[in-house]
Amino acid sequence: MSRIIFWLALVFLVIFAIRSKIREAQKRHQQQFRQQQQPPAPQAQAQQAPSRSQAANDAEVMVQCAHCGIFYPASETVQANGRDYCSAAHAALPSA
Repeated sequence: MSRIIFWLALVFLVIFAIRSKIREAQKRHQQQFRQQQQPPAPQAQAQQAPSRSQAANDAEVMVQCAHCGIFYPASETVQANGRDYCSAAHAALPSA
């Protein structure tokens, strides 16, 4: 008898967990659908636009080291013999 009660309780808990997950998924889907239906507020667009353009302006040009081939910011370049290097140690090495 105790085995039957155990299995019934286990089945009940599994069904309860599945129904709970389905309800959560439906709520999430409904919220996403509502957000897609509503146009974004003008203030939200104004706040997003500067951050995107600011990120584009803050991006730095990357250059490749003539010795090891890694890419690094152009502001950190060490130039020697008309070539760009990532460090003074690589600039001092004889070119191959």
